[in-house]
Amino acid sequence: MKKFLVLLFSALFCLSACTAGEGNIPDDSTIEVNIKTEIVDTSDYETDAPTPPEDVVKKASFVGCGDNIIYYGTWRDANKNANWKGYDFTPMYDNVREQISAADIAFINQECVSDSTREPSSYPGFNCPTEVADALVEVGFDVVSLANNHMLDQGPSGLANSYNYWLTKGVTLLGCHEENDRGIYVTYTETNGIKIAYVSYTYGTNLGGDPADYGLYASYLKYADVEGEIGEARANSDFVIVSVHWGEEGHTQPSAEQRSYAQLMADSGADVIIGHHPHVIQPVEWIEGKDGNKTLCYFSLGNFLHEQNYQYNIVGGMACFNIVKTNDGHAVAEDVQFIPTACHYPQNFYGNTVYYLSDYNESLASQHAVRTYYNHECSFSYMVDLVVSTIKKEYLPEWYLDK
Repeated sequence: MKKFLVLLFSALFCLSACTAGEGNIPDDSTIEVNIKTEIVDTSDYETDAPTPPEDVVKKASFVGCGDNIIYYGTWRDANKNANWKGYDFTPMYDNVREQISAADIAFINQECVSDSTREPSSYPGFNCPTEVADALVEVGFDVVSLANNHMLDQGPSGLANSYNYWLTKGVTLLGCHEENDRGIYVTYTETNGIKIAYVSYTYGTNLGGDPADYGLYASYLKYADVEGEIGEARANSDFVIVSVHWGEEGHTQPSAEQRSYAQLMADSGADVIIGHHPHVIQPVEWIEGKDGNKTLCYFSLGNFLHEQNYQYNIVGGMACFNIVKTNDGHAVAEDVQFIPTACHYPQNFYGNTVYYLSDYNESLASQHAVRTYYNHECSFSYMVDLVVSTIKKEYLPEWYLDK
C-alpha cells in the first residue's frame, strides 16, 4: 500500500456586497480562504519500495602450521615436563599459543601416528604418545591432517588406532577417511557462516599396507582424483582449502611436479593450497586458474616442531589469512601473511620450543643442537636471509621489511 498524506480541504468563500449599484462589487470586498491540513502517521504502513540490503560480511581467520614431527628427544623432553609421569608437550608451543588459539581455524600437519598400543618410536618408524594430540588441541589446533609419508609407519593398524584416538578429540580430521562407495573424499565444515571444504593428499607413504583392512582410506595424490574431488568441493562450498604433502626434501623451490599439481588444483577451483613435506620453507604465490580465479599457494610451510639436523630445517612458517565472504556469494582469501618460526632444541634436547623467528637471536642459535650436537653451521642471520630470499616481503610481517 502506498503512503498518503490525507488532506482535508475546507474552503469558505464569503462575498459580502455593499451595493453602490445593482450588480457591482465594491472596492473593499474581501475573499477569505481557510485551509486545514491533517498529517496522518504512516509509519505502520507497508511500502512498495524495497529497503536496499546491507553488504553483510562474514569473516573467519585462518592460521596453518607445517610438519609436527615427534622425535626421541622431543617425547623425552615432554616426559620431563610431566615429571617423568606421562608426557606434556604443551610448553613447547607456548610462545605461539596466543595466535593459534585466537584463530577461528587452526590447521597443522601431524606427521606421526599416535598408537597407544605400541611404545613411542622415532625415525624411521615414528609413533608418538597420544599426549601430542592432547597438547595440540589444548593449544588451539582444530583441523589436523594425517595424510603424510609417515602415516603407515606403524602399519594399517597403527593408523587405525591413531585415527580412532583423534576422533575422541573433536577436531576436523583430514587425509584419512572411513571408506565410502563414492570414492570421493571431501570434508565440509562451517565457520562463522562460511561453508568450507577441505581436501587433503599425500604423495605416498614410506611403508606399505592397506588401510582398507580397517575400513579406512588414505588420500593419495593422483592426477585422476584431484579435479573431481576439488570440483565437487567447489560446487558445494564457499571456500576450498587443499592440504598437500608433496615436493622434494631440502629444496626451497617447488619442483615441476608441485607446480603441475598446483595449477591443476587452481584450475579445479581451489582457493588455498597448504603445502608441507620438504622440511624447508618454499614461496607463497597466487596462481591463476583456467576460469580467471586466483588460488593462494603456500608451497611449503617447512617444519613446526621437530629435531632435524640442518639450519635450514629450523625455519618454518605459519600461513595466516582471513576468509572473507560478502552477500554476493563466493569467499576469498585476504590479508595474506607468512609468519616465520624457528624450532629451538639445545645440545641435550631438553627445552624444545617453537619461537617466532623475530623473537629468536644469535645467542640462541649458538646453543642450538644443529651446531652443538650435529656440528653443522647454525646462525640467526642465515635463518633471516633464508626467509627474505624465499618469501616475498609483501607477505612478511613488518619486522622483515628492512632485512
